[in-house]
Amino acid sequence: MQTPGPTSAWPTPLSVLPAAARRIVGIGEFAVSNGAGDVIVTHALGSCIAVCIWDQHAVVGGLLHFLLPDAAVNPDRARTQPAAFANTGIPLFFQAAYALGLDKQRCRVRLVGGAEISGLGGANSLNVGKRNLLAARNILWRNGVLIESEATGGGIPRSVALRVADGKIDVTSGRDLIHEL
Repeated sequence: MQTPGPTSAWPTPLSVLPAAARRIVGIGEFAVSNGAGDVIVTHALGSCIAVCIWDQHAVVGGLLHFLLPDAAVNPDRARTQPAAFANTGIPLFFQAAYALGLDKQRCRVRLVGGAEISGLGGANSLNVGKRNLLAARNILWRNGVLIESEATGGGIPRSVALRVADGKIDVTSGRDLIHEL
């Protein structure tokens, strides 16, 4: 087996990128970037959804980690943290990406999360993961944005890393890579 040389075209694995290039997104937050060296990461998606966008032409990527489908359930939180909800967070997220040059007609959209995690004191009966996924799909569809792929549902938590340079997404659970989108 041949190893890549210093001028190799092989991409750098996400795990060896410098920490300064990693942008961490918490629950109810988003990040957009046009820095080709940036990797946008979120951890421990259970019933939450990560909306990942990438525009190859503009080299703009972004990740939104929303908690609930509709801001009406908590108007106070919606005023201070609108990205926590699909119906208020997704529009703000796209507006921020448009400001960096993203074009919705050529952007790739991928969804991750929406699991039904057991042992949460009856939260499964509320189907929060499914409701979040349906809300994201509906908002995107109504705005003419197509979803390219998903790693959704199931019963395991996931972490997501989006590389801005090439749009590659690694979905992990624990230390295991479970999807590449």
